[in-house]
Amino acid sequence: MKEILGFHLNGCPYCANAFRAIDELKAENPAYKDIKITWVEDQDAHELFKTHPYEYYPNMWFDLDKQYEAQPGETYAQTKAYIKAVFDKALA
Repeated sequence: MKEILGFHLNGCPYCANAFRAIDELKAENPAYKDIKITWVEDQDAHELFKTHPYEYYPNMWFDLDKQYEAQPGETYAQTKAYIKAVFDKALA
């Protein structure tokens, strides 16, 4: 199982949607509960940003491979679907 590194920004509405989607996905599929996500708040990401460049929050990575980055205007349903795809890859 792959571990996920995620970046977020406190107060970000897209991040709030992502956290809500993660909770729902884990409730819907018990296999997702074992996926480890290490979250880094943007203010603390200065060194990691050198190897994990991004423009938008939240975003999720497997090592140095970006799997998901929210986009302006993204709906909750889209966020949940994108995160589900990351979770499915993490389990593969």
